[in-house]
Amino acid sequence: MIKLPNGVNINNLIGDLREFSWEAADILKYYYQRIKDDKYKGKLIKFKAINDPVTLADLKVNEMIIKRINERYYDVNWNFLSEENNKKEFVTKYIKSDWLWVLDPLDGTKDYIQGTGNYAMHLALNYKNRPYLGVVLIPEKNELWFSNGIQSWCEQKDGTLKKSCLSKEKKIRDLILVSSKNHSNKNLKLLIEKIRFRKTITMGSIGCKVASIMRGESDIYISLSLPGKSSPKDWDFAAPEAILRTAGGSITTLENKKLTYNKENYCQEGIIIATGNKLFHQSICSQIKVVIQEYGLFQ
Repeated sequence: MIKLPNGVNINNLIGDLREFSWEAADILKYYYQRIKDDKYKGKLIKFKAINDPVTLADLKVNEMIIKRINERYYDVNWNFLSEENNKKEFVTKYIKSDWLWVLDPLDGTKDYIQGTGNYAMHLALNYKNRPYLGVVLIPEKNELWFSNGIQSWCEQKDGTLKKSCLSKEKKIRDLILVSSKNHSNKNLKLLIEKIRFRKTITMGSIGCKVASIMRGESDIYISLSLPGKSSPKDWDFAAPEAILRTAGGSITTLENKKLTYNKENYCQEGIIIATGNKLFHQSICSQIKVVIQEYGLFQ
């Protein structure tokens, strides 16, 4: 069993993360309502690029989470990797730290701006480049998903617990796929057409997609990025992987290899598969490989 840094108690840490996360939910929901008003929209989208907008909510939550952890654990030897800090100031290729917080203050920014409700905050504590603890906060569903490294659960703000309901399916064409709403990918679209899943639903945020698997609303998520193209980053996958893995699901490469974090540019490239059943995960990966080979895809 992995031992947390000296002076850190797991129950106290989970309690603190609970407190910080619901504080983040209040911030995100506040700006989510204001951003719907054209009078405020231009002021709240602070550093807008065509494909990569950043809102004031991203920045406020980013600052608050890092500040709260540093205040509460000022003498603990861990470090931070944040999407917003990486964009603005800490552009490093590798952070030398056994314990590394990986934060995405607002995953699904486009959905946040569009008002779909499919946005989340991701916070993971990685140990030696692998997710150990995980938090996925989905404010519009009043859901706070936790992994303490051993088990996963979901809480509402009043403390009520919600059960997960992971897939028992093992045949790929019986699965419900959850796919991206705002990130069009013709290669992934082609793969989906050839597999012919039972059903496809779309939404933003990898955290929201993995939570849909946890609830049993979907069975599988596929991320596909070819060399030279944009790809998800560590902060997109670390926290969702932590909660799905300890619940009994799995996130791996197409070759059924574990994801490795803190690599150059923090990219998670290639084909990544998330499913709700680790017992059948390897079989599902193999079935996808057969389809790719049968149709000569991505050659």
